[in-house]
Amino acid sequence: QVQLVESGGGLVQAGGSLRLSCAASGSIFSINAMGWYRQAPGKQREWVATITRGASGASTSYTDSVKGRFTISRDNAKNTVYLQMNSLKPEDTAVYYCCCGSNGWDYWGQGTQVTVSS
Repeated sequence: QVQLVESGGGLVQAGGSLRLSCAASGSIFSINAMGWYRQAPGKQREWVATITRGASGASTSYTDSVKGRFTISRDNAKNTVYLQMNSLKPEDTAVYYCCCGSNGWDYWGQGTQVTVSS
């Protein structure tokens, strides 16, 4: 089992920044990838970013709407993944969920609210 705890959400004005954190604990040795999803009111959950662990180092990927504004990173010593969000827009408002897994998304956090005001 793996436990994920997110933090760092809040209210910010458009153009501002927030950094989300996701601390992992438990049986994390089998985890190959960590990621972030988000769910806005009345919409389906949407993939945001992924960071994977590979032989040549970590690789990252992003949904098109956040490329150039969001950065996913991880601190292996702290078992924590981050999502740095810059140039935030009102359409980024959502509950953000951290997830991880060895082959697919096996574990999810409880979510943290991000609200961007115009």
